[in-house]
Amino acid sequence: MSLAAEHLPLLAAAHGGDPRALEQLLRVTRPDIRRYAQRHCLISDVDDAVQEALLIVSRKLPQLRVLAAFSGWAIRLVQRECRRLGRVALRYDPYDEEQLAQWLVAHDEAGLRRELVAALESLPAHYREVMLLRDVEELTIEEIAHRTGLTRPNVKSRLHRARALAREYLLGGRPAAA
Repeated sequence: MSLAAEHLPLLAAAHGGDPRALEQLLRVTRPDIRRYAQRHCLISDVDDAVQEALLIVSRKLPQLRVLAAFSGWAIRLVQRECRRLGRVALRYDPYDEEQLAQWLVAHDEAGLRRELVAALESLPAHYREVMLLRDVEELTIEEIAHRTGLTRPNVKSRLHRARALAREYLLGGRPAAA
């Protein structure tokens, strides 16, 4: 998708907050976004991906720092929506259970413990703390939030990220620290 030179003033006006320019910009970019979605989304998700991408463009366009990056940004938005909707539709689990089973079979109990300790040690301290409080000390999300001074959503986010990093470390190779 490439925005024609004649539409650059329209993009600038929409970026500046002109609602009519934004509406016209969305109308101009919709066919390109739809074309991309038709090639990369499940057929049942095309309309939803286009609608969601255009909604994000309308909400976040003022935050775009470099107007020349608009086309790539818009395509990345619809790409992200296609992936998100595809995962939901297919109930996609990014962690292959067969890979997990093979990994478990390849390690004895002592080896599993060493690998788990290494995975935990590879985590940044703020992720490790939340994961240990939840999975070892078996505290609730509320108790972890109280103990750490974090909000409940922040605890959930850190726990999710910690588990993903640990799993990536264990199944996908090294190192997972972020």
